[in-house]
Amino acid sequence: MVTKTIENFSLSQICESGQCFRMQSAGDDTYQVIAGNHYLEVKQQGRECFFDCDEKEYETFWMEYFDLDRDYGAYIRQINPNDKYLCRAAHAGEGIRILRQDLWEMIVSFLISQQNNIPRIRRCIQNICERYGEKMISSQGKVYYAFPQARELSLLEEDELKKCNLGYRSKYVVRSARSVVQGEVKLDEIEKMPYKRAKEELMKLFGVGEKVADCICLFALHHLQAFPKDTHILQVLKEHYKRGFPNRRYRGFQGVMQQYIFYYELSGLKNEEWDNGKHKRKDS
Repeated sequence: MVTKTIENFSLSQICESGQCFRMQSAGDDTYQVIAGNHYLEVKQQGRECFFDCDEKEYETFWMEYFDLDRDYGAYIRQINPNDKYLCRAAHAGEGIRILRQDLWEMIVSFLISQQNNIPRIRRCIQNICERYGEKMISSQGKVYYAFPQARELSLLEEDELKKCNLGYRSKYVVRSARSVVQGEVKLDEIEKMPYKRAKEELMKLFGVGEKVADCICLFALHHLQAFPKDTHILQVLKEHYKRGFPNRRYRGFQGVMQQYIFYYELSGLKNEEWDNGKHKRKDS
């Protein structure tokens, strides 16, 4: 067990932020996280976090996965105080961090995400992992399934993943897997590319448009300047940023701001009461 006191870190906010789909609440302030072939149970009480792994695994994998060596408070402090909307959004989601996730897993996840909702995306990915991923057993005796590699999925018929409830997205995943296996798109090279080149390369995959490519760049490649624009974000830009989002002010970490906005819009907190930019409890 590894115990850490961490600022600007919330498991519940990360879980509901729309960037990861193999993380879920296990009750009692505990969350289960599967990343590639790794499994973790982590409990949070305020700023205290209890990682059920040894120090070596924490230092070599989970600390980087949760981006715990970065000061997210510094990002929040750079928000324009006159931008009341973004101040409220950042306060609501101040515990969100941009996870460092596996590139292939994010390609599949965000191909599935198109015209979909978070609970259904989670079920689709669980179905794929249980059907095609390697069965694993954690050190606590928990059975889980690793995320299937591109080679396994490339061997499928294009409609095969409809059995996992992917619908028309089945062919997106299978064709992308074939492109990776055949070397048409080289993931190891994409991981070394700067943001714009990586985005262009990702868009060569069947079914990957600009928004999906930006999601992959942000949540897998950790290009924090990526700013995915789905319908929620586009509506916010139309309502609050008629002259466009102030990219110059947040240059290099626009994606962090995007996550605060996205979480704020989906959490329902924008409908709650606020006092001087801070959330006002209903029972206060």
